[in-house]
Amino acid sequence: MPDLPRSHLLAYALAAVIVLALGTREVLHARAADAPPAKPVAIGVERDAPPEGGGRVVVHVAGAVRRPGVYELSRGARVDDAVQRAGGARPRADLSQLNLAAELEDGRQVLVPLRAPATAGGTGAASGAAVAGAAVAGASVPGGPPAAPVNLNSATLEQLDALPGVGPATAQKILGYRDANNGFSDVEELGQVPGIGDVRMAALRELVTV
Repeated sequence: MPDLPRSHLLAYALAAVIVLALGTREVLHARAADAPPAKPVAIGVERDAPPEGGGRVVVHVAGAVRRPGVYELSRGARVDDAVQRAGGARPRADLSQLNLAAELEDGRQVLVPLRAPATAGGTGAASGAAVAGAAVAGASVPGGPPAAPVNLNSATLEQLDALPGVGPATAQKILGYRDANNGFSDVEELGQVPGIGDVRMAALRELVTV
């Protein structure tokens, strides 16, 4: 084998190094291409949970409030919120009969009652004289029907309560219906008040007017 010049040997060695380097790079590139892509690192983000109980409720506020009517409030509102939306309670309202902290339910009625008047107790003779005087004056006698028809549009809670078969609760419902509907247009409209059935309406028809 003839001896090669030193320059040729150096050239061959350099070419071999270049070929080896190129081969190594190709192998590494092929491995990188076959490897699965790296998954992105998830960054934790705290999100507020969606509010529960969203929505609205519709309630009917009636009775001793300044602006009776139907109101829409946020779900979770309280009875006190409904009373305030209706203009607040009237001076004679008896809020102690209501649970102002109770949560409102959709489609329900909030009925604010009137405060019952304070009655002073008297002797039997004085009470008998009062009854006799009332009978002479043509006024209603406690325990009996009124001497004259009661006007549904101007009657007080006490006058309505004195009607036969009408207690304080029903009298309050009559007032609530009157406030919500701007008064009664006809006596027969009394039958639309909850608690006034056909039998009770028949007994009251001749005792009330508008």
